[in-house]
Order: sequence, then structure tokens, then C-alpha cells
Amino acid sequence: MPAEMIELWRGELCESWHAGHAVICDAHGVVEAWGRPAEVIYPRSSCKMIQALPLVESGAADAAGLTDRQLALACASHSGAAMHVAAVDAWLAGLGLSEPDLRCGTHMPRDAAENRRLTCSESAPCQLHNNCSGKHAGFLTLNRHLKGGPDYVEPDHPVQQAAKAAFEEVTGEVSPGFGIDGCSAPNWACTVEGLARAMARFANPGADRRGQAMRRLVDAMRAHPEMVAGEGRSCTELMRAMGGAVAVKTGAEAVFVAILPDQGLGIALKITDGATRASEAAIAALLIHLGVLEAGDPAARQLLDGPMTNCRGRVTGALRRAEGFPI
Repeated sequence: MPAEMIELWRGELCESWHAGHAVICDAHGVVEAWGRPAEVIYPRSSCKMIQALPLVESGAADAAGLTDRQLALACASHSGAAMHVAAVDAWLAGLGLSEPDLRCGTHMPRDAAENRRLTCSESAPCQLHNNCSGKHAGFLTLNRHLKGGPDYVEPDHPVQQAAKAAFEEVTGEVSPGFGIDGCSAPNWACTVEGLARAMARFANPGADRRGQAMRRLVDAMRAHPEMVAGEGRSCTELMRAMGGAVAVKTGAEAVFVAILPDQGLGIALKITDGATRASEAAIAALLIHLGVLEAGDPAARQLLDGPMTNCRGRVTGALRRAEGFPI
């Protein structure tokens, strides 16, 4: 059964609670677990660093002269801020490509300033604003290297087959299948334990080609947290709070992962009801538990144990850890 992890308290009453599954792995296997490690999930955007592995280990990234900032963007679910849009646009131009070559689709940006600019100018967003456009720029870079067709998001396309192979190898599992993600790319399923095992492998990279690719991607995320998400976003703020020592990545439907190179640990969690507020609080709790995040840090308190306020600024409650999570 899922383990109760996060509670919402209002006054003296636990008003709501969130349950889920979480696993911490090291190079040898499971260190700690809550809920059911064998629960099969879609990792959604939490696995973007795995999807970016073929980009680096194939030599495509070096052939295109990609920077660490671009590699961080390949792992990103960015806010669609002006800096993200400009970075993806320049990346595509360097490949001799442009926005119509993307296959991620369009949505309004999460970034407030860019959203306001588009709204006030009555302009429509483009695919560059899509939170996955950096990942798709990475796909296009790999696709040019592989000389594949234009519809690189199709499950049988060489780009996606390379991503699938990397995914199954680092999770140590044969995926039972895939779903189509919000950006139209296939998202391969695995267990929560398999996802944590993959993160532990990123935390303990070898000296071979794959290990070097893992290290480059993690170092890029830690060096450029603003590219991985954006201002005010949990991924960016948590990485900054930990001084770049840990890489973290969220995924839709309340998935969250963390890579702790200094400790050699990987974390994966999934909140069963899909509530992002709970996955953010749960990853903060686990990072505090492992001693890499200070409980009193503003980034931590914004997600866990800090006061929740209403429209008048009055304190109404708080998100707290459920008893026994983590031990």
C-alpha cells in the first residue's frame, strides 16, 4: 500500500493527506523505502536526464558544440521565460533548424513576465515556450547525428529507440510499455525502485562513455539550476539552497527524483493522487532526512512546514510530514 507522507493541517485538524511511494538507492540497491518500491509508474519529466543520455554518449552533443547550459536545458521543464525561449531559439539556429522543426506543441509559458508580455500584446505562444522545448532541441540534435526522419517523437523513431534503450539499461528493467507525454514523446514506464536505481547510477557514474555522459548532465544541471526550471520553481530553488551539491527534477503527476553525487544516492518518489504540492514537500523531507538540505532554509520552508497564508496574509495552516515519514 502507499505510505502516508504529507499532511495538510488547518487549525488543529488534519484536513487532507497524501500517500505515495519513495525509494532511496545507492550503488548496491535499496537503502530505504516507503510504500511499494515495485509500483509501476510513468516517470514523466523526472527522467529527462535519462532521455538526454544518447545525446551525449553518441557524440552528438560534442559534434554540435553544446555547452553545459544547453545540456541543462536538455534536462529541463523550463518556465518559458525569455531566457529559455532565446536559448532554445539560438540552439535550433545553430543546427540550421527553427521552431517549426519542433514536435512538442504549444502552451502559454509559466513564467509570469513572458506570460504577461504575450497576453498584453495579444501574441500567441510558440513551441519555444513549451516547457519541454529544451529536451526536444536535444532530440533534434541527436536526430541530425543519426540522420533520422523529421517526426522524431514517434516511438519507433531511432531517437526514441535510443532513449528507450538507455532508459531500460539504467533502470535495470524491461519497460512494460509507454504512454504519450504532454510534449508528444513516448514516456516509458518503470518501477519506483527502478527509477531510484537509475538516479543512483547517475550519482555513481563510471569512467566509461556512459558514466562520463551521466556526470556531464548532472554537473550541467547543478551548475545551471535556472535553466532546469526557472525563478520561484522548486527544482531551481532547491538546487540553489543545497549549493549545487544535488540535482533534482520534478515530473508531472507528482513524481520527483534527486541525484546526490557526494553521498552516492538516488531518490525517486511518486505521490499517488498526482498532487505537486505533496511531491515537492516529500522530496524536501527526504533531502532534509539525508542531511543535504537545511530544514530552516527558506526554500525548504516554502515547501514543507512553512506557514500557508490566505489572500489577506493570515496564516491558515501548513504542509507537514506524516508520522513516520521519513523515519
